[in-house]
Amino acid sequence: MEKQQLMAAIVAESQTIDTVIGDDIDRLQGTVDPLLTEVLRYGLLQGGKRVRPLLVVLAARICGCNSRDVYSLATAFEYLHAATLFHDDVIDNADTRRGHPSVYKKFGIISAILAGDFLHARSMEIVGKLVGDEGLRVFCGATAGMVDGEFMQLRNASQLNLSELDYYDAIMGKTGVLIAASCEVGAIYGGASPEQRMALRDYGVGLGCAFQMVDDLLDYNGDQVNTGKAVGNDLAEGKMTLPLIIALSRADQADKEELEKIIASPEHREAGFDKVHRLIVKYDGFTETRHRAEEAVAKAVKALEIFGDETASAEKDVLIGLAYYVLSRNK
Repeated sequence: MEKQQLMAAIVAESQTIDTVIGDDIDRLQGTVDPLLTEVLRYGLLQGGKRVRPLLVVLAARICGCNSRDVYSLATAFEYLHAATLFHDDVIDNADTRRGHPSVYKKFGIISAILAGDFLHARSMEIVGKLVGDEGLRVFCGATAGMVDGEFMQLRNASQLNLSELDYYDAIMGKTGVLIAASCEVGAIYGGASPEQRMALRDYGVGLGCAFQMVDDLLDYNGDQVNTGKAVGNDLAEGKMTLPLIIALSRADQADKEELEKIIASPEHREAGFDKVHRLIVKYDGFTETRHRAEEAVAKAVKALEIFGDETASAEKDVLIGLAYYVLSRNK
């Protein structure tokens, strides 16, 4: 699928998802506090890639389901994702999100936390209603995995953990499990066979890993105008992302000691971004991370080979195109 066609398909689906989200917020009016609906509208409809809800829709369709209700199911995954962003921005003291003031900066910490809690509850209600116990089990497993991934990342940072295996476990929790669950729950809703369900989950795992690795690259090399957030956040927070892990594992003793000195101190991290960036370049940390992301995408695409039916070719093309788009995204 040509990139222009892919982007047109993504934009069209994203607009439909936004409409469904807006309608859902409208239905809440009169049943919840007006401030809550204001926070939700601001936090949910200020842009975003809509990758997770799009995957729900595509996974259901590739399995032969064309029900419009799949869009309602898809919103549950955007709601959970948004809930984590509301809370993450409080934790990270982030001023902006998607080029706008973060929810907590605009409405305060209490409103951001409570709105995130509401979205979590709302998302579980939707999944339970539309996919039942099995879908809810997958969904709740992803939620628990996300929390565990954040704890693992905290531990990796505090211990200067250079284990790539622990890094992969952490990013699966942070990003991979929800993307994989989006595909798997969409497959369940679409009536997938066990083989199709596993294939779509495997696709989501590969896509999620690649997505996070590209995020790692953008945090060092991205353009704030495109990403909507300042570069260097991960380093400032002491996060052990893959480019840094690779550089540390390859550095000579002097450079390794220099990197460890910078990472160990918040003040040094704040002032040492340029030096860390140069050392990551020196030891091919960015190049190798890109290579790992490409490998993850290749595995994701290979998982889709089970879908050979021509009736699903359009959805398969979009899923393949989306995987390669992740590698080229700049925000």
